[in-house]
Amino acid sequence: MTEQPATPDAVEQIPVCPRHPDRESYVRCQRCRRPTCPECQRPAAVGIQCVDCVAEGRKSVRQARTVFGGTVTDGRPVVTMSIIGICVAVFLAQMVLPNLTSDVAFVPALGTSEPWRFLTSAFAHSQSLFLHIAFNMYALWVMGTYLEPLVGRARFAATYLLSALGGSVVYLLLAPPQSYADALAVGPTAWWTPAVGASGAVFGLFGAFLVLQRRLGRSAAGMYVVIGVNAVIGFVIPGIAWQAHLGGLLTGAACAAAVGYLGRARSLVDRGSPRLHWAGLAGVLVVLVVLTAVKYALAPA
Repeated sequence: MTEQPATPDAVEQIPVCPRHPDRESYVRCQRCRRPTCPECQRPAAVGIQCVDCVAEGRKSVRQARTVFGGTVTDGRPVVTMSIIGICVAVFLAQMVLPNLTSDVAFVPALGTSEPWRFLTSAFAHSQSLFLHIAFNMYALWVMGTYLEPLVGRARFAATYLLSALGGSVVYLLLAPPQSYADALAVGPTAWWTPAVGASGAVFGLFGAFLVLQRRLGRSAAGMYVVIGVNAVIGFVIPGIAWQAHLGGLLTGAACAAAVGYLGRARSLVDRGSPRLHWAGLAGVLVVLVVLTAVKYALAPA
């Protein structure tokens, strides 16, 4: 009896990786059962999975979030450290470049022609008082290491910047308009007085802390004392822009309210929708811009 030759269909095909057809692979993905080369293999609970199945699985896994909807990080306050680094770098540059302070300080009279001053002033500090930057950076570090991991880096950065902007806006709102001629004749008012410092943004973090602590049901008694002491100092010691402190405090509290109270109400852990959070923060920005526009519209030329 003669043996019949094997037909082409009977020859077993050599398995190859779908992503790398030039590579043989006898190992199969535990999920899709396709051949997977060593480069495309990823360890799984049982066996291996291919990179395509791993990527597909990640889409269905819910990303870990903080209690207020921020992305969970490794705990390092990266944004806080970055802001401190920028402020220190700007302070050193102020010591070298004499005109830098006057170029970045917020002056209400110059807000329409040089709007960047609303924010740049929060990264500069008084050169004659080292305690100015020292206190602000210490307070920023203390508040940042607590708030940044709590709300997430992006929300923390937005709260800080909006608080800095809010401090400048309230400083503008409370400054009586004054013409340049009157400033030369009788002396400048706050309309022509430059303001620098991160105090407004730091007070914004104070306000955010009060709101979020209340949202979590925790005590914030110590913060009331800190705010009270600084409020008294702002009125007793000349040269302190208490208006910026007030503006930052109110703006930071508004930002924290948007993050802490907007969203679903099923539970505290599941609280908040990112879209609603950012919509609330955008609303705070719109209010600040509108108030600024109205102030300049009503001020005499």
